[in-house]
Amino acid sequence: MELLNVYQNNYLIVFVFLCLGILLPVVALYLGKLLRPFKPSEAKYTTYESGVEPFHDSRVQFNVRYYIFALMFVIFDVETVFLYPWAVAYDKLGIFALVEMVIFVILLLIGLVYAWKKKVLRWI
Repeated sequence: MELLNVYQNNYLIVFVFLCLGILLPVVALYLGKLLRPFKPSEAKYTTYESGVEPFHDSRVQFNVRYYIFALMFVIFDVETVFLYPWAVAYDKLGIFALVEMVIFVILLLIGLVYAWKKKVLRWI
């Protein structure tokens, strides 16, 4: 019986946090709506870019190289995220983890060499 009571208490705590997570932002947004000044004017409804009136269409095509460089950055940023915990706990993990990390880094280097050979990293 006491075990059932412990589980119900855990669900109650989760329910309270769920209610607070929903209620606090709703209350904050509602109070902000009540307390802010509301003075609409024609100038407030115009679009602008850094204080300057727009003079052409805002849809501009970007070069795909920007996306490729961003993707390469994300790949190697994630690599460091995986390497850091391994480096911190190296003493406890042993040689098996070292072999796993060497394989991981080699696979990433193969991907980098492939991108280099395909001239993905070339800007011109």
